[in-house]
Amino acid sequence: MAPVLFDSHAHLMDPAFLPDLDQVLGRARDAGVVGFVAVGYDIASSDAAIALAARVPDVWATVGIHPNRAGVATDNALARLEAMARAPRVVAIGECGLDFYRDHATPDQQRAAFLAQLAIAASVALPVVVHSRDAMSETLDLLGGCLPRRGGVMHCFDGTAHEASRAVASGLHVSVAGPVTYRKDRTLATAIAAVPADFLLLETDCPYLGPEGFRGQRNEPSRVAIVAEAVARARNVTVEEVGRFTTNAACRLFGIEASPR
Repeated sequence: MAPVLFDSHAHLMDPAFLPDLDQVLGRARDAGVVGFVAVGYDIASSDAAIALAARVPDVWATVGIHPNRAGVATDNALARLEAMARAPRVVAIGECGLDFYRDHATPDQQRAAFLAQLAIAASVALPVVVHSRDAMSETLDLLGGCLPRRGGVMHCFDGTAHEASRAVASGLHVSVAGPVTYRKDRTLATAIAAVPADFLLLETDCPYLGPEGFRGQRNEPSRVAIVAEAVARARNVTVEEVGRFTTNAACRLFGIEASPR
């Protein structure tokens, strides 16, 4: 029997899934996935996530503006985002955060959009889904005084044990994606092994970040099982145990119930 799994970060609205989304979700369910969070990254994708969650019972939505798109986070866009956040089955704000790897938006634009979305999360009493790339220290510094009461999750964590500890201490969960399956050194595995079980989530970030054996291909939620296996090796536990505690953590964070079929 497959372990019970939860994909906490999936871009199911991406055009890559237009031809066969129902089959993609079916393969994931066959692999043991009992729930999916469809993550918005701008107004259009957030709208699409809400519509998908309304149609598919085991999908929930987030609404947010990605740091690479922070230049479009106008007052009107942010007001619309706050209104969207009150829709049924919206469980978080994001993904939002800082990305200094790319320069699609200036650091100042990114900081302003991030702070505005943290304020929205506090206003609507939802957790945040945080994106941080080449900006971990500043991201954690900024969150130190601004994380909403419901907390949040550092998506696709790829840092050190010290950074994971800082994230958890600030009230963030830590989410693990495909990179844990192919990092050559032990830094990420060591960090993941040190995260308290109640604060650890799994994700695919599909259609991106395929795990080892699928790199460069369209990723999909069924492959969260491969991420779970890597986490089990890093923590020296069974994949069933990883599935159980990461699914429970996701359900607590997002305030939902997801049950095996």
